[in-house]
Amino acid sequence: MRVLGLMSGTSADGVDAVLVQFDGPPQRPRWRLLASAASPYPDGLRRQVIAVGQGERIPAADLLELAEAVTEAQAEAARRCDPDGRAQLVGCHGQTLWHRPPAQGRRGASWQLLQGPLLAHLLNIPVVYNFRAADLALGGQGAPLVPAADAALLPPIGGWRALLNLGGIANLTLLPPASGPDRGAPVLGWDCGPGNTLLDLAVQRFSGGRQSFDADGTWARRGRVDEALIQRWLQEPYLQQRPPKSTGRELFGASDLERRLRELEAGATARGGGAGPLEPADALASLTAFSAAVVAQDLAQTPTTPLELLVAGGGSRNGLLLEQLRRRCRGLWVRPLTELGIGASEREALAFALLAWWHQLGHPGSLASVTGAQRSAVLGVCARPG
Repeated sequence: MRVLGLMSGTSADGVDAVLVQFDGPPQRPRWRLLASAASPYPDGLRRQVIAVGQGERIPAADLLELAEAVTEAQAEAARRCDPDGRAQLVGCHGQTLWHRPPAQGRRGASWQLLQGPLLAHLLNIPVVYNFRAADLALGGQGAPLVPAADAALLPPIGGWRALLNLGGIANLTLLPPASGPDRGAPVLGWDCGPGNTLLDLAVQRFSGGRQSFDADGTWARRGRVDEALIQRWLQEPYLQQRPPKSTGRELFGASDLERRLRELEAGATARGGGAGPLEPADALASLTAFSAAVVAQDLAQTPTTPLELLVAGGGSRNGLLLEQLRRRCRGLWVRPLTELGIGASEREALAFALLAWWHQLGHPGSLASVTGAQRSAVLGVCARPG
């Protein structure tokens, strides 16, 4: 079956699309990537999505129009990737506005903005969406969902294999080895903490909105890392919490950035012996190193010892961030996932294409070992064109 996967992540920079052919057994399918495309959000839409995701109040009428605009952007990405209409099914993640992990005495919830029936009508193809709800209803985190797809699509190797997505939030998958005593161990995965969220917000703030990200870490390379402050940040409750765990902009967003910038400025003032403005390059250098340190700390605390770390997502194009990962993840072979033939922006879209195919087959798409749910579940809701 030919399935179109659409993914718009926490960075809210646009929609990644892939067209994939799936055949064979669902647990270990044969798959072939037929096409891929990236469709950036218009600047106004990106700003509005980020603002609402940071808790900005919005009238109901404007929220309805935002849902329509996000849905139309998904349709545009689908057409760019599959202009000839070869897809037989679509798996669409939608745009996360807010994620609330389960806590003591309170169930979890997650809001992925999308009008699924409208997208099915615009593309004239069945659309599977709302993937997180079933896992949340079973007491799970509802995230991350990509580890199940990683386990199905990537072959095991002689030891544990780690995959890192550096999107807005950094999240890890740990795949058990092909042989040895851990061969039958469960797949693991969780959200580590900030990937690009704080970095991108800081770049926008320091550039007055002229830049949305620090290309290759060029700006941050001119700065100085406050290592003592990073080590203090690593002791924060979420970063010390054991999996299963998930997070988003509700924790690592604009207000969190402002707090960290104040602490960086106080540290710079103390070192310099007097008051002065925080150098943007210093802030970006520390935030870049912090994103890498969060991942390194999680890997150091796992009971497994991965042989390699495969890196995907927009942050994998940031050379300084990769350098920081290699320096902090000692003993690990850190390399881009592109070396396995999956593009930096294709992995998550590929995962949601697979989840949609699994939905069609009635095959479970979640892993209780990752999300902490009572059991695995078939994920998503299917909307069919009228």
